[in-house]
Amino acid sequence: MNIGMLWFDNDPRADLFSKIARAMDYYQKKYGQAPDLCYVHPSMLNESTPKPGKIEIRSNRSVLPNHFWIGTHASH
Repeated sequence: MNIGMLWFDNDPRADLFSKIARAMDYYQKKYGQAPDLCYVHPSMLNESTPKPGKIEIRSNRSVLPNHFWIGTHASH
């Protein structure tokens, strides 16, 4: 991903996928296309984290906890 949107969500009542869903909804409304890639801090994922179908979630240490770098895969 070369271009994306940084989203912050530290709501302690929401799970990871609720937070990503909110970011996806905002991204869709703002940019007119659905995101398909989201980077999160590794501490936000674990082995039992299910994989959602509409977006790929990857860990990246440069993304701070409770932040989501969301966008689309780079074109080849």
